[in-house]
Amino acid sequence: MNAIRIDNLSKQYEIGSATERYDTLRDEIMHRVSAMFRNNGHSSKRTIWALKDVSFEVKQGDVVGIIGRNGAGKSTLLKILSRITEPTTGRAEIHGRVGSLLEVGTGFHGELTGRENVYLNGAILGMKKCEIKSKFDEIVAFAEVDKFIDTPVKRYSSGMYVRLAFAVAAHLEPEILIIDEVLAVGDLKFQNKCLGKMGDVARQGRTVLFVSHNIGAVSNLCTTGICLDQGRMLNQGDIGSVIKDYIKENDVERDRLEARRWKHLGTGAARLSAFRVLDSSGNPCAVFAMGETVVFEFDVEFYRDFPIINFSLELKRLDQAANVVAMESQDSGFIGESGEGKRRFRVEIPDCLLYPAAYEISLGIWTSAAWFGSLLDYVGDMPGFSMVQSDVSKRTTPLAVHKQAVFYMRSHWQKLSSDEEVLRLVAAQ
Repeated sequence: MNAIRIDNLSKQYEIGSATERYDTLRDEIMHRVSAMFRNNGHSSKRTIWALKDVSFEVKQGDVVGIIGRNGAGKSTLLKILSRITEPTTGRAEIHGRVGSLLEVGTGFHGELTGRENVYLNGAILGMKKCEIKSKFDEIVAFAEVDKFIDTPVKRYSSGMYVRLAFAVAAHLEPEILIIDEVLAVGDLKFQNKCLGKMGDVARQGRTVLFVSHNIGAVSNLCTTGICLDQGRMLNQGDIGSVIKDYIKENDVERDRLEARRWKHLGTGAARLSAFRVLDSSGNPCAVFAMGETVVFEFDVEFYRDFPIINFSLELKRLDQAANVVAMESQDSGFIGESGEGKRRFRVEIPDCLLYPAAYEISLGIWTSAAWFGSLLDYVGDMPGFSMVQSDVSKRTTPLAVHKQAVFYMRSHWQKLSSDEEVLRLVAAQ
């Protein structure tokens, strides 16, 4: 059974225009004349299609990740599904009660207290007062706003607002849960808490639509995916294949834009010019399953000869904000040498068993030549990759992000017979 069906959905907006009220005829005339000058004498309105001929179906119980670059139409799609805005053309069929969290401020009345907004949102979802009351304590505990629950929400910080809004959306048992990137407002601890709750919702058989730029979170949580670009749907299918196609499509542009943001430290006698994260087949990749080979390729421009070159590569886990892996080329017996010009290098991490999380990368280029400063170049906090669960772990429930450990280690477990059991076995023989 389909929970959502979209047929040729389109949404058009006017650019640079707004609905205004004019009190006099003179005000109306002046506005129209000034608009003509702003448009070089042309009075025609400029429009943009935020969505164009989008069609797809979502089955009941599906957990769907919607990905795409900024301006792809993701938020517009969710606003239409949440009945916040109407489509220009096309049709959207929704079968089930919808709970949505799209942006800070959506769905709450600023003058009402947190308590009143919980009951208001429950009533909007069609729930009875007794149903809301049975969930109330759980909602407040999850949001961690018990001290402020009788305070008007207009006085809440953005983090408090989002915590309560998410708790309401997730706990009042909507049949379809729609979540936008708004979770990024919360701290890392609460983001992980929300992702865990969305996983619980999904396992209960409810439908989830999740928009996020955190590809690792999308991959870990969702089973199917939809990719949008400039208002059109590029791909729909298994979340892994949708993510890989999205990464391939955007990898070249992403590398070019990110390289401009790099901050270089060191003498400048060598300079990192490009860095790529690849899979074992040499394809650009930003999401790896535990146990896969992770490959890094990078280009370095050398401005003089160096007889000895060393590299250091560090991985930072974003939720811990700390380096968790440090590798040096000399530890693997690799001692580089280089003359002037551009050189390309490659390093592999076979059978990578990092826990599911998002990681950033830092790279250092060193020389041990006594006549030259040791640090030639260092670039920190480059966008890296995410790890997701695989069949390396035999558990049937999701492998949660571990708060203490960094690596998953394969291990063999067995039950050993006690002395008493051994004596019984011997006697039986």
